[in-house]
Amino acid sequence: MQLHGFTAPRTRAARAAFELAAAHHSPAVLNHVVRSWLWAEAFALVEDRQDVDHELLYTSAVLHDIGLVPAFDNAVLSYEEAGGHVAVALTAGAGWAPDRRRRALEVIVRHNWPSVDPAMDVEGYLLETATGLDISGARPDALPRDFVREVLAAYPRLTLGQEFTASVTEQALRKPTTAAQRLVQGGIAAKLACHPLEGAPETLSDGQPSGRAGKAAEG
Repeated sequence: MQLHGFTAPRTRAARAAFELAAAHHSPAVLNHVVRSWLWAEAFALVEDRQDVDHELLYTSAVLHDIGLVPAFDNAVLSYEEAGGHVAVALTAGAGWAPDRRRRALEVIVRHNWPSVDPAMDVEGYLLETATGLDISGARPDALPRDFVREVLAAYPRLTLGQEFTASVTEQALRKPTTAAQRLVQGGIAAKLACHPLEGAPETLSDGQPSGRAGKAAEG
């Protein structure tokens, strides 16, 4: 498994999603959403997940945190639901059918669920699993070590821990009934501060898969 084996979809929706994310996210968060797509695709490979809609997965991954930025923040809705509605609007402009637009909303909302049944929503499961790794450090040994090193070198974590903690904490204070509050209560600040992928990629040693240590793939 190597980074060059993963190619972003070259579709209107994928390109527009990346352009929107790049225009509004910091470098750290932009790297996070791209890594989330790469981890999701990697989990699909190692788990032999079939019938994955790769355009849907990419578009949802790239936009899954867009609801955190001021331009798309919502006074009432959770940040993942706000971001999901951004994805609905963007994919409508790209010509997606209504049911498929709705899938983008579902996948983005479900990435913040504690778990997703892959039999119900394989793209939602893959994005939840990927973001669980990148934010909470879940399943750090599931992907090949060399691949993890390569991804972290290309898309470093930078100040993701501080930025994401601040954004989600602010969301939880304003919207205490949303998933942001659950993340804060679940210790997201400590998880990010002690994340197994933090550090320089070169500190990863060779051998069996591990999750220790740690420009965007444009569609």
